[in-house]
Amino acid sequence: MRLLMIGLQAVGKTTILYKLNLQLGEVATPIPTIGFNVETFEYKNISFTVWDVGYQSIIISLWKPYFKDTKGLIFVVDCNDHERIELAAEALKMVMEDDEMRDVVLLVLANKQDLPEAMTVSELTDRLGLHTLRGRQWFVQPTCAVQGSGLYEGLDWLSDQLSKQQ
Repeated sequence: MRLLMIGLQAVGKTTILYKLNLQLGEVATPIPTIGFNVETFEYKNISFTVWDVGYQSIIISLWKPYFKDTKGLIFVVDCNDHERIELAAEALKMVMEDDEMRDVVLLVLANKQDLPEAMTVSELTDRLGLHTLRGRQWFVQPTCAVQGSGLYEGLDWLSDQLSKQQ
């Protein structure tokens, strides 16, 4: 299954991708993604191909080529970044309004929960406007990518939802 992982710059997408791909072992020192990273891994008898797409601007046309045949969207948010949460909400809204993304299951990874000023799941849900997504399956999973906490719980939910669609 093709998954797309997007989010603003420096939210932890690449760290998450490397943590999820058990064959890669230790997390590499994060550097900004130029273009994309792609990894394939198996989880719960599902083969996931995850496209980690770099974020250079709010121009969604840079992400649009990756929308085709995408079954699940993993949207990563830095919960400690209160200044850019509106920008993240705007980006998510534009992606979710695209015709090619109308049937996509949405997993929001509320990353960096280990930091003292991190938004709660409830606050993040409100600030991203997730309750306005009608007729969509979505879930917010608190995570700490560096420690790996919450990542597999999020994948469990995503796997269950994607299995129901088949």
